[in-house]
Amino acid sequence: MLATLQRLQTTSVERTEKRQAEETAKILQMPLPIWPESTRGVPNVALRSALFGAIKRGPRRYLSRELVSSVDGYDIRYTGPRLDQSDLDIWEVLLHLARRQALGNHVEASERQLLKEAGRSYGKSGREWLKNVAARLSATTVEIQQGPHSYGGSLVDEFYRNDQAGCYVIVLNSRLQLLFTNEDWTQIAWEQRQKLKRQPLAQWLHGFYSTHANPFAMKVATLHRLSGSEAKKMYHFRAELRDALACLQGATGWSYEIDANDLVHVHKIPTPSQARYLNKTKEPKD
Repeated sequence: MLATLQRLQTTSVERTEKRQAEETAKILQMPLPIWPESTRGVPNVALRSALFGAIKRGPRRYLSRELVSSVDGYDIRYTGPRLDQSDLDIWEVLLHLARRQALGNHVEASERQLLKEAGRSYGKSGREWLKNVAARLSATTVEIQQGPHSYGGSLVDEFYRNDQAGCYVIVLNSRLQLLFTNEDWTQIAWEQRQKLKRQPLAQWLHGFYSTHANPFAMKVATLHRLSGSEAKKMYHFRAELRDALACLQGATGWSYEIDANDLVHVHKIPTPSQARYLNKTKEPKD
């Protein structure tokens, strides 16, 4: 009797594992969502965490399987040099170029194209900067648990560069596709982001609040943690935050306030897709 029960339990587990494997395989066979040329599609996990932090130029701290600050629902561990908003620029560009083909295929682009897409000038310093970003993105190890799905690997699997021809061949892992499931991604208004170039905290805030249809108030200390800010004193961060929010308002038209309880309120007009989501949540349930 006991042996029969154990066999039934084993069979049930095997069936569950097989079904989950089949569901994952289906996801990986699907192409990335298609978004307009004017936007960049980014998994929310990269925008609602300190994975690409609001850090300034200079020496970078090396992390070893360190837990990255994020909103509830994500568990992120990271190994490698800290990533910043300029690294996110290039990663967004790569996802944009890969969106019409299955991830895992080779993305071919010239140095000039990659720099132009990222809003950088083409020159020796720009080319060296691009080399550093490619090296960082391929040297990382990210472990992400997002709902029932998990991803472990680098943000760029590998890259090839022909210095004489000035071109790159970059390979993205097909399993990154899992980060786009269940509509858990956001279209970033690229022109707005480019207006905030070289303002890392303003860029991070733009990405973070872009993921929210109707942003709720957040404590200054929470934004300090989630953004990965390296400001040691909270009053220093609060001053940086006010400047960044003012820049964000200038680029987007979103308004903001920091109330007496140190809560940050950002008011924005939702995108058409976010407006549909808000309307759907307001519909009465049967």
